[in-house]
Amino acid sequence: MCEVSRVYTAMRDDIRAFLADVEKPGRYSGGEPGSVFKNPDEVQLRVAFCFPDTYEIGMSNLGMRILTQALNEVDGVWCERVYAPWTDMEDEMRRRGIPLFTHESGDGVGEFDIVAFTLQYEMCYTNVLNMMDLAGLPLRSADRGEDAPIILAGGPCAYNGEPMAPFVDIFSIGEGEEALPELARLYLSMKKDGSFTKEAFLRAAARLEGFYVPSLYEICYKEDGTIASITPKYDDVPAKVKKRIVADVDHTVVPTCPVMPLIETVQDRVTLEVYRGCVRGCRFCQAGFISRPVREKSVPVLCDLARETAENTGYDEISLMSLSISDYTEIDELTDRLLEWTDEKKINLALPSLRADSFTKELMDKVSSVRTSTLTFAPEAGTQRLRDVINKNVTEEEILGACRIAFEAGKNQVKLYFMNGLPGETEEDLAGIADLAAHVLDEFYRTPGRNRARPPQVTISVACFIPKPMTPFQWEPQEDMETLLAKQKFIASKITDRKIRYNYHDARTSHMEAVLARGDRRLADALELAQKEGFRFDSWEDHFCYDKWMDVLRRVGLDPAFYANRSIPDDEILPWDMIDCGVSKSYLLRERHKAQQGTPTPGCHDQCSGCGADGITDAKNCTWCPGGKMRGGNAPVKAAKPDASAPAKPAEPAQPKGLPGFVPPIDPTKTLFRPVRILFRKRHPALFIGHLDLQRIMMHIVTRSGLPVYYSEGYNPRPKLVFASPLSVGCASEREILDIRVRSDVSLSEIKERMTAVAPDGIDILDAYESAAKLSEIAFARCRLIFHTPHASAEAAEQIEKRFASPVLMIKKSKSGEKEVDITSLMRGLQARYDADNGTLVVEAITACGNTEYLNPEYIADAIARETELITPESWHETARCMLLTSKLKEFR
Repeated sequence: MCEVSRVYTAMRDDIRAFLADVEKPGRYSGGEPGSVFKNPDEVQLRVAFCFPDTYEIGMSNLGMRILTQALNEVDGVWCERVYAPWTDMEDEMRRRGIPLFTHESGDGVGEFDIVAFTLQYEMCYTNVLNMMDLAGLPLRSADRGEDAPIILAGGPCAYNGEPMAPFVDIFSIGEGEEALPELARLYLSMKKDGSFTKEAFLRAAARLEGFYVPSLYEICYKEDGTIASITPKYDDVPAKVKKRIVADVDHTVVPTCPVMPLIETVQDRVTLEVYRGCVRGCRFCQAGFISRPVREKSVPVLCDLARETAENTGYDEISLMSLSISDYTEIDELTDRLLEWTDEKKINLALPSLRADSFTKELMDKVSSVRTSTLTFAPEAGTQRLRDVINKNVTEEEILGACRIAFEAGKNQVKLYFMNGLPGETEEDLAGIADLAAHVLDEFYRTPGRNRARPPQVTISVACFIPKPMTPFQWEPQEDMETLLAKQKFIASKITDRKIRYNYHDARTSHMEAVLARGDRRLADALELAQKEGFRFDSWEDHFCYDKWMDVLRRVGLDPAFYANRSIPDDEILPWDMIDCGVSKSYLLRERHKAQQGTPTPGCHDQCSGCGADGITDAKNCTWCPGGKMRGGNAPVKAAKPDASAPAKPAEPAQPKGLPGFVPPIDPTKTLFRPVRILFRKRHPALFIGHLDLQRIMMHIVTRSGLPVYYSEGYNPRPKLVFASPLSVGCASEREILDIRVRSDVSLSEIKERMTAVAPDGIDILDAYESAAKLSEIAFARCRLIFHTPHASAEAAEQIEKRFASPVLMIKKSKSGEKEVDITSLMRGLQARYDADNGTLVVEAITACGNTEYLNPEYIADAIARETELITPESWHETARCMLLTSKLKEFR
């Protein structure tokens, strides 16, 4: 188990005054468990690793976790995290002149040596530019001087980074766990020997495998707008930049002690990367081609990683991540080994990328062993003809068979993913989407063992086809906007059953994504203009404006149809032709032509097609593909069918059932539990989290402690935790109460000791004791507010007391609405004093804190700000709940 870090760099003082007023302030407070803190005076290279979207999305990104850890493992390097501030936070930062800052040190991003961005999707480009601008950096590389940070970018969109090329100094192509540390060591070496200049560093970086420096390439255009040539400016600059891959994935960087968010994120679970690459070859799928070749992690390694990460995080779900988890050659052994201890721990196994043609009852049972969830399959097209065109090697019979297995197991909800606007699509194919959904419903009613307690629900989600670089469909056009919208309406008209729910993606966003996906450097003018006009969070529906984007493109003289809606000839130079993704262009062209003929290609596990992923286009010599004649490295080998005549394998030694700190199996009907009350303190950096996030943190503490606690019953078992009164965001507490039930043979001292050992900074376990007092006896709380204001004085304290001696009317919000109340009627006294030593005003009040009456102490702060002139825009205050009280104003314990 990794140790709990108690080292913390204080939050920036200049955001304290307003942080509690923005949405989800826990996004910005920093200090999360697992954060890496180093002495700035002892490092020679500082990297700001930026995710150009919200904290909740960025903290869920496994790639960012891997790469920040890989860089922090290099001596002399400190890599810190940065996320795009939401609009309310950004507006306050700009108004107050606060630059974009990192989560660890709080230093401005513009002060760093390298600023790295991960480009996960095209619609984040405006966020990248906006973050650079908020950091005080010139957007274009040509305008940044010698002292400015090096701008580095990577991720899937780097395979065609041309729209961003004028802004980015270096693109990292491929996998970065080995590449980025190598680039960092190059930087350190050149700094040490005195040879570093920006120009010299970029030239040297271009000679490393996997790094594309766009300023070192000359792009020439023809009169019709197509590319005439792509030419390196120097002889030592490669004409093709080969992507970087990690050959041995068993020994790569894995963050088993990850940074743990203090607020809920998109994916609050262990993400276990099982293998890289894909054997299928769907012709629209960029991820499948750029991640080749297939490299599997071994079962023992995966089991060790899963155990260690689960123990260190307290998560109650493990998601097995890959492009198609059921294609993992050892999936049965892996899931069997994991279930040996995950069931005991009430940890759920999630298999999010299942294929219908390899889904079995055994897998169904395993994913439902702890918690139930909706199963998702991706037919992608409504007819077999179109599935052959796109090389989705799955039949309707296999889809229905997979659904039948789910229905037999008691499932009554299934999700199906499709695309519309695919090359060669007809109305029959679109109608087939609705037909297939109806056939799934029919299959439910044909299943004898179906769940009759609830009606079935089939949800179909239809996305618009977007031609992506490095795929066989990179040459194909996206259909125009009117056609896409008409097709969406056509599908809706074919759905007549209420049990089929139809969702579809915004065609306008998809059109703009296609423009950027196949774009060239000339689009940089549009991106720069968009950023200057306030474009940001374009991947969010409530921020994206299609008409404004079309206006921007018109003003810079670009036609979006040239990029998105044009069929590209086979021999045309593509904007990304200087990048070698490992799969040969000739192979992609062959696949394009086979799609036009409606001919599918077998998966790599059945037959090698010579894609070039190993630098070899001859199928007979493929060293990666399981279907090839040769195999090497740690490439997967398709398991042979067992030989009935062969002698039985000796039984493997039994695996240990326990895990240090992990809960042994408990039968609640036979085990005696006793109620235990936990007294704890909440302080910074856990200050700016809400009550639901506090519940999550305490859940993780209980789980990580390994205490044998009582679990709730039903479909989603979790430790049974009961809290006293909720705390508002920004409110600290000196004595909070949590009730749990622990197995009777565990001592109170051991409970406190084990919870203390795993509690993050900001949560202090004060005591564990037995109490007969019921939480319903809580009626009041003693609260303290400390105001940091230039008007603090003894006279000001007297003014506050005098004002609260008479009614103070405020608009109080609740779930039932808003109403005007006298907040003094919800108080049992208020005292104010001047703290001369600290120059602050201290207000202490006893406020209602029961089940029927409750006063958030922030109403007192709001009233002081409104009713007096003591609070200025630069003032800020601290709020703390000191003690919970009974109706007789005695301390509740």
